[in-house]
Amino acid sequence: MESIIRCRKCGRKMKSARVDDYKIKLSCTCGFSEYRTAPSASRAINPHFSKESLLPMTFDDSGRFFFELQRADRERKEIITLEEISMLASSDYNLDEVLKVMVEKTAKRLGVDICSIYLWDGESLVLRATYGLAQEAVGKAKLMVGEGITGSAVQERRPLLVADISRDSRYRYFQETKEEQYRIKTMYSYPIFYGKEPFGVLNAQTVVAREFKEDEIYFISVITNLVLGAVRMRKRL
Repeated sequence: MESIIRCRKCGRKMKSARVDDYKIKLSCTCGFSEYRTAPSASRAINPHFSKESLLPMTFDDSGRFFFELQRADRERKEIITLEEISMLASSDYNLDEVLKVMVEKTAKRLGVDICSIYLWDGESLVLRATYGLAQEAVGKAKLMVGEGITGSAVQERRPLLVADISRDSRYRYFQETKEEQYRIKTMYSYPIFYGKEPFGVLNAQTVVAREFKEDEIYFISVITNLVLGAVRMRKRL
């Protein structure tokens, strides 16, 4: 059923026209007009893109429609974050500052409690940036390939998702990171390679059990590529 919006000046039915993805204009024949925020269902459809480029939506009673709207909004925010990090990675800021902002933005976008980057120095994986853990551990916490969940991800050359680290004997605790205050539950380690050589690892950790959705895993993979690019660009310079 169509929703009728009446003019606040004369009471006639107003016509609506989309201005952009987030705003509509209401106008009346009497000359009165006003702007309103587009409803969530309307915001999910961008008229500037083809129908094929839109995320699939199901209009049923199962709640699927609302899930797709949430996913669309999450993915849109992820794209914005990736654009911000991409610009940062190619900037002239020093590497430590770039990595620090990267883990912070990644943690906040994914909604995880801790995000850290380890880089391979030729002998071990060294903590180079963290959001959530003690900053004093940066440069001190080190792991060998195959050591801990982080080192195991590199050794196995694949991402590792550990639902409960307390049940995994591979987990390595560092006193410097002060991890005991968090009681970390879930850990996701994504290894970074340059060709066949190890390059580093990006870790995402939460204090409650957490599953990572498909688009979130893809988001992490893109972040790791940006980490690789940021480091290599500065090495060339």
